[in-house]
Amino acid sequence: MAASAMSKLLVSDIASAVDHVPSNYIRPISDRPNLSEVESSGDSIPLIDLQDLHGPNRADIIHQFSHACSSYGFFQIKNHGVPTKTIERMITIAREFFHQPESERVKHYSADTKKTTRLSTSFNVGTEKVSNWRDYLRLHCYPIEDFINEWPSSPITFKETTAEYATSVRALVLTLLEAISESLGLAKDRVSNTLGKHGQHMALNYYPPCPQPELTYGLPGHKDGNLITVLLQDEVSGLQVFKDGKWIAVHPVPNTFIVNIGDQMQVISNDKYKSVLHRAIVNSDKERISIPTFYCPSEDAVIGPAQELINEEEDCPALYRSFTYAEYYEKFWDRGLATESCLDSFKASTT
Repeated sequence: MAASAMSKLLVSDIASAVDHVPSNYIRPISDRPNLSEVESSGDSIPLIDLQDLHGPNRADIIHQFSHACSSYGFFQIKNHGVPTKTIERMITIAREFFHQPESERVKHYSADTKKTTRLSTSFNVGTEKVSNWRDYLRLHCYPIEDFINEWPSSPITFKETTAEYATSVRALVLTLLEAISESLGLAKDRVSNTLGKHGQHMALNYYPPCPQPELTYGLPGHKDGNLITVLLQDEVSGLQVFKDGKWIAVHPVPNTFIVNIGDQMQVISNDKYKSVLHRAIVNSDKERISIPTFYCPSEDAVIGPAQELINEEEDCPALYRSFTYAEYYEKFWDRGLATESCLDSFKASTT
């Protein structure tokens, strides 16, 4: 690797200067994507049409949520109410941000995982041994007025565009939480009411072209630590979900979002719904943008299985102890991405 590339903080600035993956990005042979073994299917996860969610067919849509959450942990949604223009502008502004000169981007660089607005690379550069082929800008965005002044002011429309998108997605999330709560047999505001003041983060992920995509990951297999994630992605494939012992490619469908269950929903549902392993791969000729919105409890919220789902007499004990989201979140970041769930540390005592 050229000396100039070695001094770069971000993989996007290294990628343009190398024709081989640097050694610190190369996964062990036992932990590589094995892209030839990935299944590619057009209907790999359920697609839920939200058009009738508030109409006479609501019960059927709620049943679709129950099936998707219990059998897959992932689903796509259409007719979701977020304007197409808002989506297009968000993808465009993310691309523009990462296409800026290095000197502009690195103004926001930080390896401190507690910073509420920060540009970084890989996942947690302070704890991991092998790096991932990803740069990202992470933003806290609820309440927006608490964080918007920290956000980048370049490109010039960044704050306005991102705030509009974050607000639209939050409204969508609140609708999804009602449906998921009902699908568990709970009151529709039950899940939302467990989240304290609520929290919302976003990541603008940038995966540059990679000269040897079979040697590395954009992100390796992991489960999300938040409540639910709503993913927007451009037209370039990269997301893969682990189902029935194999990796399945989830290809982008225009004007849809992909939604997945996170660890906090697994706890609240007492394992009726489970967070699922997923990963991001890279490719040799195209950059990829993905923008997950992570909806989560506020740090002081106490999370545990919903009491309505616990019945000792029917052999449905609480499977997790109660904990604050701050306690969970610190452990999630410190341990890095690992295939086993961070939730193992919060299991209820079996003694």
